[in-house]
Amino acid sequence: MPFYEYKCEACGEKFEHFARTMSDEAECCAACGNKDIKKLLSAFGFKSGRASSGEFRSSAGSSSCGSCSSTSCGSCSH
Repeated sequence: MPFYEYKCEACGEKFEHFARTMSDEAECCAACGNKDIKKLLSAFGFKSGRASSGEFRSSAGSSSCGSCSSTSCGSCSH
């Protein structure tokens, strides 16, 4: 079952809701209880590799960096 991301229009809190069915939606903000919430569009992603060695490849973007979604950054060793 999927997790959906929401944002509260009243307090600005972003939170996740675990949907047990396809029609299961959050009813109110997890932080303040306000019912004025908006479902956010989320990108699907996964990581593959070996957790023990720390070698992961992300599906997000065409990055050569394993620690970010950029093609080059300060932490890249490529």
